[in-house]
Amino acid sequence: MARGTYAISHDAGFFILHPDDVPGTAPHPDHGRRNGCCGLDGQDGPNLVCAASSATASEGADEVASKGTAAGAQQCRGDEMLVTAVHRFAGQQGDHLLVTASNEGTRPCWVTSYPAVKLGEDVDGAALPHSKKDNPGGDKHITLRPGGKAYSAVNLFDYGSKNHTAHSFAIALRGADGHNGPFYSVDTKGQKPQFSWNEADVLNWSTKKPYDF
Repeated sequence: MARGTYAISHDAGFFILHPDDVPGTAPHPDHGRRNGCCGLDGQDGPNLVCAASSATASEGADEVASKGTAAGAQQCRGDEMLVTAVHRFAGQQGDHLLVTASNEGTRPCWVTSYPAVKLGEDVDGAALPHSKKDNPGGDKHITLRPGGKAYSAVNLFDYGSKNHTAHSFAIALRGADGHNGPFYSVDTKGQKPQFSWNEADVLNWSTKKPYDF
């Protein structure tokens, strides 16, 4: 890319610029974002920061292509997402539903906070609360490139009596304003797809699997 010119990646939703045309930036302090054999490859998220030290762009000397920055990404609506759930540690301490959301679309999009979840058939009931033991940072945007994944978990607390039982649930994405999008039904998989609970709560979206022991 020559100086003074630019290109637009319509599939990935970002602009491609010459490095000399973005003054006032410096390498990202996280060395994990500055990979590449012959220079920065731009495949590990934004690798440049501005004077305010917020990640703004991704420089790629190796490959400035669809795996570069996801600047300009829109909120994930839900229809471009594939959501799956696996029942893990059934009947044990740590019993939970691992929720995986994959961006099956052609453009990057972001999720934030934690998903709105309604267990069982009671779709008119209130969504589950956020876990009080969750890590902070739920207000951040997690950008998912095409094929990218984010993870959450529904913690299940089964006291053995007067509990509820189901094998599916409804999920919706939350916007930055806290409002929910449309709900989608998700069937649970795993060795014991059916799950029981007296109480339950939800974790924030994350790029790492929760409880990945």
